[in-house]
Amino acid sequence: MTESEVAEIATFGYERARDELVNVVKMLEQGGMDLDDSLALWERGEALAARCEDHLAGARRRVEDALARHGDGDRE
Repeated sequence: MTESEVAEIATFGYERARDELVNVVKMLEQGGMDLDDSLALWERGEALAARCEDHLAGARRRVEDALARHGDGDRE
């Protein structure tokens, strides 16, 4: 993957990255591509999956932080 492709994926929101990842998986499952194209698509899929995981990890942290803030007030 090129640096510009990596930079582009870094700007994707969760839904866009997830939707494109679904399309990448479908294309790989269909087959019919040569090895180089398949590898390039797989690399893009890996980058998209990592972007999705980043979003999910951020959401998880926000929920944990909110629970911790609310939980601290209930302990008194």
